[in-house]
Amino acid sequence: MNRQAVLYSVAAGVGVIGASIGLYWLGRELLHNRRHHHRDAEGTVNESVSLHYTPTDECTNYPFVPKEAGDFPKRLAEFCIRNMSEGVLSRALDVGCGPGGVSFELAREFSEVVGLDYSQAFVAKCQELKMTGQTTYWLPTEANLREQKVAYVDAGIDRSRVQFTQGDACNLPQLGQFGCVLAANVITRLSDPMKFLARVPDIIVPGGILVIASYYYWEESSTPKEKWLGGFMKDGREVQTFDTLKEILSLNFDLVEAVDLSLLSRCTERMYQWSVDHVTVWKRKPQRP
Repeated sequence: MNRQAVLYSVAAGVGVIGASIGLYWLGRELLHNRRHHHRDAEGTVNESVSLHYTPTDECTNYPFVPKEAGDFPKRLAEFCIRNMSEGVLSRALDVGCGPGGVSFELAREFSEVVGLDYSQAFVAKCQELKMTGQTTYWLPTEANLREQKVAYVDAGIDRSRVQFTQGDACNLPQLGQFGCVLAANVITRLSDPMKFLARVPDIIVPGGILVIASYYYWEESSTPKEKWLGGFMKDGREVQTFDTLKEILSLNFDLVEAVDLSLLSRCTERMYQWSVDHVTVWKRKPQRP
């Protein structure tokens, strides 16, 4: 399947709504930490909170926008939970947790969840959500016009199960072992993704799972080209990220499932971003004596 995002513009007919809607189907950094030039840290956090917590029915009023791509954090967490085996350590690590939407959703099932992010601004926002269960944010409408909203953590989630910490995925801190490690739209933003992939087998118990979600969009501004896992030619053949992941992880993991999950993000009232994450599940093999 070609996962390359496509620029797609939709002009609504005058007899329908008399408006022009721009749908930008871009494989960009959507789950959080999206790079928009001249945006400060507060703006980046705000955009990510919007993505993690805006209900689908509030994200857009247009019936032709793919609303099934909404609620991505909840769908991703449910996917992780569904792939967990009984009796495996009920402890999850959300690497690159952003404002914590997936971390809180994982806490519906896991006894303990650790959300890790490189950005202290994201960690601070997560701590606010954990303490109060809510935070204010701004939903963009047009250019500098915004609508104030309140993001809520679902009341059915035990927030005490979740803790957040600042850290580098390329140099994971000592956090113990986990039954599930999730890296959602992380590997293409790391300066050296191999360091993360080399470390992660040590922190997952046998029978536990590693879940990697990515649209495989590599940029030299995030990762030096020599560190890319795919998206280039070598010795006359294409190197794709998924193939590299299979080669790297097969020593310690079995690939048990691979699916495509769509993701919708609102940029303005009339512009949206849509991408397709390739979500792969890797089960930790028994450790060798």
